[in-house]
Amino acid sequence: MAKIIAKDSPILRQTAPPVSEEEFRSYKLTHELAQMREILESFNDGIALAAPQIGISKRIFIISEKINLDRKDKIKNLTFINPEIKRESRKTVEMEEGCLSVRNFYGITKRKEKVTVDAQDETGKKFQYHGSGLIAQIFQHEIEHLNGKLFIDHAKELHEVTPNKS
Repeated sequence: MAKIIAKDSPILRQTAPPVSEEEFRSYKLTHELAQMREILESFNDGIALAAPQIGISKRIFIISEKINLDRKDKIKNLTFINPEIKRESRKTVEMEEGCLSVRNFYGITKRKEKVTVDAQDETGKKFQYHGSGLIAQIFQHEIEHLNGKLFIDHAKELHEVTPNKS
């Protein structure tokens, strides 16, 4: 099983290319998505993952189904391929953020409160998803990964948290 790539890896600083039409429905893409899901679900504290975080330079991110546990509005499409932010609110909010590629570090980021993303699903079908709060934060954080940026590039009050050994 692949592992999460740490913040110093050059792939995390590159702009990931889009998934081509020929790649949709291919065994390779299906395998990469399954690998992403397996890795993400192996982390109790991980709720989303971008393909470059496991060494795959493609414009893909996924959101864990764990996020649905305490939500009334269940997220139906958890795979976002070739995502683009189409609309965002003017209002911003500050929130704490962390990242599986920057383990145990957290900081305060300023994010748009609401974001609308256009993307494609695993078959190439286009869809649009509107998110606010945590979902909007995830969209922005993961798309930054696809553009070669990390939250630590703009976070304030960056601090390390020692994990519990229980």
